[in-house]
Amino acid sequence: MNFYYFDYAAATPLDERVLSVMTPYFTDKFYNPSSPYLPAVGVRHDYEQAKKVIAQIIGATGDEIIMTAGATESINIAINSIAGHKICSAIEHDSVINTVKSGDHTIIPVLQDGRIDIKALKSSIRDDTKLISVALANHEIGTIQPIKEIAHLIKDILKSRIESGNKTGLLLHCDASQGCGMLDINVGRLGVDMLTLNAAKIYGPKQVGLLWVRPGVSLKTHVHGGGQELGIRSGTENVAGVIGFAEAIRLADKRRKGESKRLSQLRDYMEERLMQEFPSAIFSGNKKHKLPNFLHVSFPNIDAERLVFILENKNILVATGSACAAKKGLVSHVLTAIGMDESLANGSLRITLGRDSDRAKCDFAISEIVKAVKLELTRTGNEIHD
Repeated sequence: MNFYYFDYAAATPLDERVLSVMTPYFTDKFYNPSSPYLPAVGVRHDYEQAKKVIAQIIGATGDEIIMTAGATESINIAINSIAGHKICSAIEHDSVINTVKSGDHTIIPVLQDGRIDIKALKSSIRDDTKLISVALANHEIGTIQPIKEIAHLIKDILKSRIESGNKTGLLLHCDASQGCGMLDINVGRLGVDMLTLNAAKIYGPKQVGLLWVRPGVSLKTHVHGGGQELGIRSGTENVAGVIGFAEAIRLADKRRKGESKRLSQLRDYMEERLMQEFPSAIFSGNKKHKLPNFLHVSFPNIDAERLVFILENKNILVATGSACAAKKGLVSHVLTAIGMDESLANGSLRITLGRDSDRAKCDFAISEIVKAVKLELTRTGNEIHD
């Protein structure tokens, strides 16, 4: 069955070119890279070369990268390694918020467009604050955060601390999983101390992620064992997964600018069509600072879960929000944080585009969404007014 897929924020299909470079490491090159004989030494070389490819794209070196089983693990390593007061925004992914909440913390608000409230952030930073964690782009509404501005703020605070005799460090962690392949993720230009990435968001294998750590930042051992991954995350290396990650990020970086432009045009087209049909629909996110493939729309007097099922019957796959929140049946904490009331939040769809998206598929999806919304309004006796 052929589906019209519009949930690329949740998962991307494995690129055939990525699968091709991974396959030998499941078969002919299956060796443990820690073994001493020549075939295994060759696998070790390939593994380290893959890390170098990834590192070069983010402006780092291979020995600064810790490979993990996905963004959630990377986030846990980063946040749990730092003892003391921590800060994150109210719209971070659950993996960030729940980890930060395990200790002394402050959750800061965001503005209605999802951008972090810089004034609130500045006022929340205490003399003993050790870590700030803010995603590069939000996983539900696509809002891009001013990471460089936050980095400059931290730099000024550290300067002030030194002048006052306070030797407490302050680190910036950024989960860039959702922005990879769409935005510049050079760690130097962003000004971050730690960066999280996820291969599954860029047409790479699932359960493969990384944590980049600036030299000088000390982390706690996450998994004890043979000392792999700088002694932070022991265990036999996932060679095939990391080889695939390297190819996926290489391909994503190569086509980033062109693909971002193409998807933003498709996204804007879909938004215009929906606005024409439903003038009272609410489109969330910052119009200027938003991922090019994200379209988040809320329909008053509509149950979005019913829309999802109606559309699935037409082979159209969309989401009501993040996959994690949808599975729990909870109102999105992201939408609550931007001030959306529960009744409107319940009528929200997250439409995300990807490599297989084109004008014809978007046209079909829009026509069926329009039909589904009108059908639901008729069923409930409501309407969206001009």
